[in-house]
Amino acid sequence: MKIDKKILDSIVRCYCVGNLTIDNELFIFMASEEVGGPCYAYHGPDFEKKEAVWEQGGGTMSIIEIPDTNGEFLAVQNFFPGFKSEKAKIVWCRRDPEKGWIIHDVLNLPYVHRFDIIKSGSTKWFIGATLCTSKRDREDWSDPGKVYVGILPDDLSQGVKVWPIMDNLLKNHGYCRGTYEGKDACYITCESGIYAFIPPADTNGDWSIHHILERPISDVAVFDIDGCGTDELITIEPFHGNRFIINKKYGNEYREVYSYPNEINFAHAVWAGLIRGVPAVIGGIRRMNCELFMVQCSDAEKQIYNTTIIEEGVGPSNVAVINQADRDIILSANHTKNEAAIYMVTD
Repeated sequence: MKIDKKILDSIVRCYCVGNLTIDNELFIFMASEEVGGPCYAYHGPDFEKKEAVWEQGGGTMSIIEIPDTNGEFLAVQNFFPGFKSEKAKIVWCRRDPEKGWIIHDVLNLPYVHRFDIIKSGSTKWFIGATLCTSKRDREDWSDPGKVYVGILPDDLSQGVKVWPIMDNLLKNHGYCRGTYEGKDACYITCESGIYAFIPPADTNGDWSIHHILERPISDVAVFDIDGCGTDELITIEPFHGNRFIINKKYGNEYREVYSYPNEINFAHAVWAGLIRGVPAVIGGIRRMNCELFMVQCSDAEKQIYNTTIIEEGVGPSNVAVINQADRDIILSANHTKNEAAIYMVTD
């Protein structure tokens, strides 16, 4: 396996990554969390073409494609460093061939950190997790976060209406899309653990909520890393924590089978999926060695995992992976280095 790095750009507090297809062309997105920070799109054979989605925005935590569109997406804005996010909102973004990128506000949702769009039948559900509900200062956690849901209208210019389905979620920070008991699910993490949210079969039904792990969790990825047929939970613990864990299910409980061996501080990025057809975990640490790394299982029976350091000194905040026929592309918002980067992985 060969890994080659390409620096796309220099972006102060580069935080968010995304990718989608517009007119059959792949676009990569990198966005800043800085006040007034930009979001850029990169495309072309080597992603050499650059477009400004916005120059003045910032506080972008998540970029999520709207299903069944030509590359339209929703994104968080105004979630600024220091949790200064009382004016956080969701914006709708679409690319016009003549006018360029068009941005509309669709939802004001204070402290929204992660969100997703999940389909159930023909219904497109919005689900959003707020880190908290209010704050007096950075260290104030007295007003916990909530999970909100709503139905995306066909005409997003109407805005999105949401309502809470769960509250009292302290440090409500992490999110991962996955499956639970064979159904599409939204995994949300907080101080009380990991919850799986499953949308109803019709718009009149209730969301089902399952509490699957009970201890402080900052972030999670869900994937079958050892090929056993059951998904493992890859967790960062506790909030912005110093432990990076793979949890394997034995019977009705999860047990720790891997812990990242190096001393770390402020683990933040976690992704799990296939790298060149082999299950893998990608992790990122924002302080100390500020490493981007990969974990793979070399012996499922003995639960032996190998750790590969991809690069140190970069401090990823978020990562994603694009699987292609001849290569896979790791997208990394290298926050500590103020860098938007991709890593091409070939056989």
